[in-house]
Amino acid sequence: MRNKYIIGIDGGSQSSKVVIFDLEGMIVSEGKCELQPMHLAENGVVEHPDDDLWDSLVVASRAAMDHFPGNKADIIGLGLCTIRFCRALLKRDGSLASPVMSWMDARVSKPYVHENDDVAYVTTTSGYVTQRLTGNFVDTAANYQGQWPIDTDTWAWSEDDAVIEQLGIPREMLFDLQIPGSILGMVTEEAAVKLGIPEGIPVVATANDKAVEALGSGLLAENTALISLGTYIAAMIPGHDNPKGTKAFWTNFASTPQQYLYESNGIRRGMWTVSWFKELLGDDIMLKAHQDGHSVEEFLNREAQHIPAGSEGLMTVLDWLAPSDAPYRKGMMIGFDARHTRAHIYRSILEAIALTMKNRVDEMCEELGISLGNLIISGGGSNSSLLMQIFADIFGIKTMRTKVNGSASLGAAICVAVALDIYPSYDVAAEKMVRVGHTFKPDEANHVLYSRINQEVYKEITMGTDSLLKKAALVFQ
Repeated sequence: MRNKYIIGIDGGSQSSKVVIFDLEGMIVSEGKCELQPMHLAENGVVEHPDDDLWDSLVVASRAAMDHFPGNKADIIGLGLCTIRFCRALLKRDGSLASPVMSWMDARVSKPYVHENDDVAYVTTTSGYVTQRLTGNFVDTAANYQGQWPIDTDTWAWSEDDAVIEQLGIPREMLFDLQIPGSILGMVTEEAAVKLGIPEGIPVVATANDKAVEALGSGLLAENTALISLGTYIAAMIPGHDNPKGTKAFWTNFASTPQQYLYESNGIRRGMWTVSWFKELLGDDIMLKAHQDGHSVEEFLNREAQHIPAGSEGLMTVLDWLAPSDAPYRKGMMIGFDARHTRAHIYRSILEAIALTMKNRVDEMCEELGISLGNLIISGGGSNSSLLMQIFADIFGIKTMRTKVNGSASLGAAICVAVALDIYPSYDVAAEKMVRVGHTFKPDEANHVLYSRINQEVYKEITMGTDSLLKKAALVFQ
């Protein structure tokens, strides 16, 4: 019997990725296309220019297919995962009536206002791409959080007319919903030609990007948390209930039907801050890294691993993008002295990521009434063994990363494997397709030091600086 393959699509905030897996979760080929810079027409407007989400997917798909060594006819299905909290306005024929609104666009956090008569449908990025792939106006229910008239208990559109009216989207402008693991349609001839993939293969519903990433990381046990390292960093814990009115977390749809993910408060512009610092160092660091035979990230990690835990008193507060409830806050580095180098600054940023998420996860666990036993880290930052060890030392528990770093694409493939009865359940599929990479155990001495730094100093920094930053906000408007 010939091998069979599954396509997993990961449409992210910065790139579109297409990965082809075998049925054991091994990567066979992949393609990636960076998205264009966001279009900032005016304050609060953040759009994906042109038809960038689809066009980048075409490029990524063709790259994956160009490197695919197998028989094209053995590709049996496609799982689609895209960015959450976006809004796409479509014409009657399914084409864009205007550029897709990013999750950072202020309009997506408000009810829809019908201002363009060309708009016939209001949907998500997954709804838009699904329509382009299949011709069907159908979408996964698990990508509708925020300003959508969805009943999160039933995973269906609300039947309350007041909710529909409040959010401004008439029922006829909404796509039909399916739960994860459902077949949304088949790839059309037109889409197959553009993407270079087989015509007629099923497109399977997944969920929002964080939920699919969690599934692809093997997050199924309720005493385990996943920290997703991306532009937005958040922690997730799986659960069966749908609690309302929580403070330290909110309830998201999972990629497994009728299950939920509890998602902590997070860090906005999280890993972006690492990129910011890298770019701030300029061409000189790129040249030194190249001469050393490493990427800039590897070069900085090598330098920073020689800096002791705590960065010799240098601490970073990651408010490079202020929270909505404290718009006056700014990013800070405090505790400089003559010992400090770029390696100290870099390590301090990594420590700030882990310390902040430790506090966010602790708050979530306390509200849920659970104790954490294991930690999974996903996203590009998990490639850094230094950052992985910092997480293990700060949390004080076993911390692991998976072999497939782009776990959203793998999660999408797992959904296909279950939908097509390759595996009988999500648990079995995850066991067969998700592989643990390296596991990091905490250094007890470092854990004690980090705990003291966090409890005695780090948690209280903003309490001491908020009043000053409020005054500064009046000056530096």
